[in-house]
Amino acid sequence: MPDAATARSETLLFLAFVIALGATLGALFIGEVLGQMPCVLCWYQRIAMFPLVPLLAVGLWRGDAAVKTYALPLTVAGLVVALLHSGLYAGLIPEGITPCTRNGPSCSDRALMSVLGIPIPYLSLGAFAAIALCLIVMKGKRS
Repeated sequence: MPDAATARSETLLFLAFVIALGATLGALFIGEVLGQMPCVLCWYQRIAMFPLVPLLAVGLWRGDAAVKTYALPLTVAGLVVALLHSGLYAGLIPEGITPCTRNGPSCSDRALMSVLGIPIPYLSLGAFAAIALCLIVMKGKRS
C-alpha cells in the first residue's frame, strides 16, 4: 500500500499530465479545427507543451516521479515564453521588440486570441504555471 507522499506524487503527476494533455488538445483544436494560425510566441509555447504529454505519460505509466527532472526544464521554458506573451498581450511589453510583428498573426491581436472570453496567452500561462507547481511540489522517487 503506497504511503501518503507517494499517493500525493501520483496525483500531482496525473494532474500535470491532464493539464498538458488539455492544453495540447486545445491548441490543436484552435489551430486545426477553428483554423486560427498561431503566432510565433504560440509556436514556441507549443514546442514546450506538446512533448510534455508523452513525457509525463511515460513517467505516470512507469511510476517514476523523477520525470520531473526532464519535464521541469520544458515547463519553465514554456512558462517564460507564456509570461512574455502575456505581458505583450497586456500591453506591458512594446510589440516592436517581439518576433510577432514580421510574419504571421500578431501576438497581441485581441480579435483572434480568446477562448470563452479568456485570452489564449493567459490560458497558456496558467497551464504552464500549474504544471510547474505540480512538478515542484512532487516529492521523492516512486518505484
